[in-house]
Amino acid sequence: MAIIVVGGSAKDVGKTMLVCGLIAALDSLRWTAVKITSDAHKGLPPIYEEKHAGPESDTARYLAAGADRAFLLTIPQNRDLTEALDEFWPLIGRGANLIFESNLVAGVVNAEACLLVQGDPRAGAGKPSYYRAAQFADALVAQGDDDRMVADAMKWEGKPRGPIFNLKQLDRISAEMKGWLEKRPGLRS
Repeated sequence: MAIIVVGGSAKDVGKTMLVCGLIAALDSLRWTAVKITSDAHKGLPPIYEEKHAGPESDTARYLAAGADRAFLLTIPQNRDLTEALDEFWPLIGRGANLIFESNLVAGVVNAEACLLVQGDPRAGAGKPSYYRAAQFADALVAQGDDDRMVADAMKWEGKPRGPIFNLKQLDRISAEMKGWLEKRPGLRS
């Protein structure tokens, strides 16, 4: 089982686009994509499996990008994430490769890669969950004018932690980023 976690500094920074880009670029891993949210979605159960690909929702976009399965997990802020995941695990089967879109799951699951999407730093303070997830991040991703990797540019407590990937389009993984991911144990496609 391979796991990737994608988090982000704020709402609407491109987390879903990046998840879709990862699904498409590493398609041989046959992903189950999971969005975790605390926002209730009217009429949907706490664990909802998307069945239709398209642009209508983030989970439908995962399927359109090539995910085998897609789920929305709604976990109220007062509920324990581990407890909710314990209900989820039996639904996906042993050995499923997972991509989570959530800051909250960073450090809770043992991921091969934790990627954080950095929005415009001039936009103000990021989500508190982003700063917690940063301690588990293996790389930062930002939208830029071109595709490039800056090795060992991400720092945590003053020490090099991983690269920063600038992507022209977050839903199109650069060759450098794909190569970096494929070197991580469990992510060879």
